[in-house]
Amino acid sequence: ARNPCVPSPCGPYSECRDTHGYGACSCLPGYVGAPPSCRPECVVSSECALNRACVNQKCVDPCPGTCGTNARCQVVNHNAICSCTPGYIGDPFTRCVQHQQDVETPKDPCASSICGPNSQCHALGQTPVCSCLPSYIGRPPNCRPECTNNGDCLGNQICQNERCKNPCPSSCGVNALCSVSNHVPFCSCVSGYSGDPYAECSPIVIPPPPEEPRDPCNPSPCGPNAVCKERNGAGSCVCLPEYSGDPYSGCRPECVLNTDCPRDKACSNNKCIDPCPGMCGLNAECRVVNHAPTCSCIPGYTGDPLTSCHQPPIEPPRPKNPCVPSPCGPYSVCRVTNDHAVCSCQADYVGSPPTCRPECMISADCAQDKACLNQKCADPCPGTCGLNARCQVVNHNPICSCPAGFIGDPFVRCLKKETPPVVAPPSKDPCVPSPCGPNSLCRPVGNTPACSCQPNYIGRPPNCRPECTINAECPGNLACQNEKCRDPSPGSCGPQAECRVLKHNPQCSCLPGYTGDPFAGCSLVQQITPTEGPRMPCNPSPCGANAVCKERNGAGSCTCLPEYFGDPYTGCRPECVVNSDCDRNKACMNNKCKDPCPGTCGINAECNVVNHAPSCTCIPGYIGDPISACRKQPSKDNEVKN
Repeated sequence: ARNPCVPSPCGPYSECRDTHGYGACSCLPGYVGAPPSCRPECVVSSECALNRACVNQKCVDPCPGTCGTNARCQVVNHNAICSCTPGYIGDPFTRCVQHQQDVETPKDPCASSICGPNSQCHALGQTPVCSCLPSYIGRPPNCRPECTNNGDCLGNQICQNERCKNPCPSSCGVNALCSVSNHVPFCSCVSGYSGDPYAECSPIVIPPPPEEPRDPCNPSPCGPNAVCKERNGAGSCVCLPEYSGDPYSGCRPECVLNTDCPRDKACSNNKCIDPCPGMCGLNAECRVVNHAPTCSCIPGYTGDPLTSCHQPPIEPPRPKNPCVPSPCGPYSVCRVTNDHAVCSCQADYVGSPPTCRPECMISADCAQDKACLNQKCADPCPGTCGLNARCQVVNHNPICSCPAGFIGDPFVRCLKKETPPVVAPPSKDPCVPSPCGPNSLCRPVGNTPACSCQPNYIGRPPNCRPECTINAECPGNLACQNEKCRDPSPGSCGPQAECRVLKHNPQCSCLPGYTGDPFAGCSLVQQITPTEGPRMPCNPSPCGANAVCKERNGAGSCTCLPEYFGDPYTGCRPECVVNSDCDRNKACMNNKCKDPCPGTCGINAECNVVNHAPSCTCIPGYIGDPISACRKQPSKDNEVKN
């Protein structure tokens, strides 16, 4: 018959008795508490009253037998302090003698205690010599015991009678080993033995196989992204391939987004890798800029760096003309005189070669409140904005906006804001509050709500979800933007640059015959534009963060991005950035405060949000892993029959 006490279910410092097939637990004599939390009365003196000390795991008076004859003992902070009684002098640890008022007797230099506590005095002639008592350290008058609490000792020792000692000897049972962790001794059976390590460990007896094989992996003890493997009736958790961490609390991939990797690496299939190999063509080199590979021809080569770069053709020598190329600089004229180049500024330009210039070429040459118009610095506001709109010049660009109390299109007309009429409260709507879950729409049909997913969302209420949340959920030539798989090219590259999408990332390169930064703008090789191009009030943008600039008739206006709000000229913000921006029963998901529960828990499990995080538990009457599935708890009658 199976012994219910092997192995012991009672815990340390306890004993188990077989009572009608059940294990009855009780604490060992001299221990307090109740199994499985039996413990000695004390381990360190700080667990006792201030006038008691922990001796052999008992709170006792430390004074008896401590002080000498005619000495008195006081307990201070668990320690026995000896001192001579009034009218007596001497060593309180050995003997105190009555003080004699005899002028003829030579004065004892040790008569008055000058050495301090825990010290002894020896007379050397008429000079007192102080030293610490045995087992005390320091120097008089600051002699102190080796320890007063466990914190003064090493982690594998305890403070016992003011000495650091090993608590292990004679504390464990037969066939048991003693270990000390953080000053606390604990016993464990040696390999191949089980039982109560504080009493006796016995050889492990393999019990007969149960009628039904126990599945240690159901419910699973493993965390997310880990699997449970069963062998010989025991379960072991291991992380899924390409995942790492503690499989019992949760494994995680090396990366999910590019931002999880260093700036010179990209996240591909949850691994941080160098995105360069295989990206660039012949005679081209690759650099990683903000997780994205950028190809460029090696010095001395030209062409398409994504396919092939080649050396430029060697032109035949031409008769040397000192004015070709012109050494005079922009806005100048070069004339050949006696085989030498003679430079002069063009008409209507000022300065001297090579620094001939008009009053302005770009608006940056003018004051901040002026713009360069026809190479003249002028106010760009007149005639730009609509009726009742105000115009401000920001960074040389006219910015139109409606003044306070007005609304409308600042490029056409601003109208005075009207107070909305008071609307009577509507009748009760079955869709308020919505029962459909996040990312869904509710339509009342009679008095019944009809649920459907919002446009651009998939699934079925209440588990509607976006098309994507990370790039890996989209084809390689698309990227996940605003939860949609879209072409990331528009707006990624600068003027005169072309874009190609490789592994969800836009790759920019200058068009043939152009050079420069493809992310900002490419320009013709050695080509100087004599005049400024069309004014671009949105470049650089006068808008704050998360706002866009719209241009009309040479003027700019800032508006917040969809689902962002605030002042577009100082900065717009989303509903949330971190969980703490939301109520405690919501989580910040894609910058929106949402319920994190839908789709999180398994069958027959319920979800509660605790401090922004979803917590799954089996519904009453069910047991198992609430993350995957809960099963009905077997009745006690079925257990008895089995």
